[in-house]
Amino acid sequence: MAEKTTWTTLVDGREVQIPATIDGVRATLAGEPERLAEFEAEIGRTPAFQLAQTLATWALPAEAWSEINAEMDRLAAGDFAGCTLMEDLEGYDPAGEEAA
Repeated sequence: MAEKTTWTTLVDGREVQIPATIDGVRATLAGEPERLAEFEAEIGRTPAFQLAQTLATWALPAEAWSEINAEMDRLAAGDFAGCTLMEDLEGYDPAGEEAA
């Protein structure tokens, strides 16, 4: 089975494909030499367990970051509309015990 070389995410409510490989992110950043150099430096020092997170961070398009930043600003301002408290999640146990 072939490995997936893209991920699917939502940006402004529409599905977009983003690269899921280091080479894919390199290709995306090829026209931006300064950002590509930053990516190369960061990916080179990223511990293995954080590679997917770091790769996804660099793979997201600018529009996604605008949406993420707006959402973070909304939450920082105290607007939690649409959020679910952890306590309201089925099976949530802050003590870490198995739910019955």
